[in-house]
Amino acid sequence: MERIDKVISSQSNFSRKEVRKMILKKRVTVDGEIVDKYDTKIDQSRVVIAIDGKDIDLKKNIYLILNKPKGYISATEDKSQRTVLELVPEEFKERELFPAGRLDKDTTGLMLITNDGVMAHNILSPRKHIKKIYEVTIDVDMTEEMVKGFKSGIKLSDAECKSAELNITGKSLGIVTIREGRYHQIKRMFGCYGAKVLELNRIGMGNLNLPKELKLGECRELTENELERLQEKI
Repeated sequence: MERIDKVISSQSNFSRKEVRKMILKKRVTVDGEIVDKYDTKIDQSRVVIAIDGKDIDLKKNIYLILNKPKGYISATEDKSQRTVLELVPEEFKERELFPAGRLDKDTTGLMLITNDGVMAHNILSPRKHIKKIYEVTIDVDMTEEMVKGFKSGIKLSDAECKSAELNITGKSLGIVTIREGRYHQIKRMFGCYGAKVLELNRIGMGNLNLPKELKLGECRELTENELERLQEKI
């Protein structure tokens, strides 16, 4: 059960203040009955809410895909740095969203933003082994030694990484697929070979790929098909 003003503001373009004014003016109904108190609690999954006689299409969970640019941190708020939530379209900004997982400030690419904690947990849980695919550029030539080492499992100072895939696509370019998410993992894995990662771009997560038409910095809702692909093996 949630307050009706919170439900409406989180799933519409209206601010909480605007919703309260509409309620006090008796413009809001629940199952056809006028609601005149904005702290009235409702179960949004069981009622029909209308404003001025027009039903509101309630979406309890929101799933957004972002093509993250550099310079933004994976957080809901920060006093000194820009966060990925600043890139969310205005219509979703009242919906208590958070980034599902993290990308470093200088890493670009596919990021999910949602208010569905269960789905986020399923994606982020190490037990699920959801694959994450990255385009990588390093400052030296890619080598077969790296390919074999990634496959065997790189030993870091604090842990041993699970087997990862490295496909060489250019002199210093490659595609890396991992199934865990340790701190700065890919950068540290290449660091074991004296290589520095210059560019890191996430292009896939699970069965979901970064849409080619989604420009850097753009954010939109996942389509039903994309959401199904993301959850196929969750």
